[in-house]
Amino acid sequence: MTGLGDSVLPGGKVCTAPVNLIIRYTEAMKTLTATEASRHFSDLLDAVERGETITIVRGSRPVAEIGPAHRRTGADLRSALADVPPPDDAFSRDIAEAIALLNSEVGDPWGDA
Repeated sequence: MTGLGDSVLPGGKVCTAPVNLIIRYTEAMKTLTATEASRHFSDLLDAVERGETITIVRGSRPVAEIGPAHRRTGADLRSALADVPPPDDAFSRDIAEAIALLNSEVGDPWGDA
């Protein structure tokens, strides 16, 4: 069953894109011209929010892909750093020395106030 503005894609998939947004569905990707993306940006964001990834084309050349943002969490960071060894003592000393240099070179600009 399709609703107002819905279209049936190859393979029987139903597209529920807004009536005024012209997304072209090919076998491999969904495309939108740069002009259409500009004129219907809110509708484009609605499609992305539904989980679609849209390729923006200028002429017939793809220039950008817009897709759902990936949520980043602390768990993602912990996972990414899981195999990274902790800093060694030399690293900690180097950081402490760099901070000491910064603090010694710049005095308190409000110290004489």
